[in-house]
Amino acid sequence: MNTRRDLYVLLGGCLLAFGASVVNVAFLLRTGTSVSHLTGDVSRLAMDWADASDEALTHSWQVLAAALGFVLGAVLAGFVIHQPNLVLARPYGRTVIFIGCLLVGSEMLRPGHPHLAIGLAACACGVQNALATRYRQIILRTTHITGLLTDLGTSLGMRMRGRAIPRHGILVPAAICVAFFLGALTSGFTLARTSVPLLTVVGAGYVLGGLVWSVVKRTIIPPEDLTG
Repeated sequence: MNTRRDLYVLLGGCLLAFGASVVNVAFLLRTGTSVSHLTGDVSRLAMDWADASDEALTHSWQVLAAALGFVLGAVLAGFVIHQPNLVLARPYGRTVIFIGCLLVGSEMLRPGHPHLAIGLAACACGVQNALATRYRQIILRTTHITGLLTDLGTSLGMRMRGRAIPRHGILVPAAICVAFFLGALTSGFTLARTSVPLLTVVGAGYVLGGLVWSVVKRTIIPPEDLTG
């Protein structure tokens, strides 16, 4: 990492991946439904419909809520950010605050309205995953790591063949993958050993993080780092 912008991207990406992983594991353990990616959701939806049992069809509504919520979140991010490349001047802080509010609302709805809770949490993940999709030829994904692991493996393979791969092209996806794993580990341990309202805590963390970034962006970071 040789620029301040790279450090912002690395830190922000790791924190977002950690948070998304915590949320996803929380819903997997509590409802059996993933909220941070669609591959498993769409596969599970097809399996439930093929099964056609009452239990499977009931669960299919949760999976459908997650899929629709995730897509809606991506639509909202596209409307608000309307920039697939990472540009630090965009309103990422306010958007992260919005994600935190969705997660807090999801925790409040989960006991009585699990389908709505799943939809809100998936919407939060959809917004997050679409905040920025590219940075310096790196495909950025912070709610799942399949693509990141593919990019990491490809970059390592090309470097082994002598190709000049920039260090950030390996470090960023590797660090985000590690952060995602640590988030899953943290969520699993916390839910197994405590009664902490995990989504409320994580949502509050997003709100705080969004506020901090909004202040830092306006008072500390040079303008050329935001737009360059």
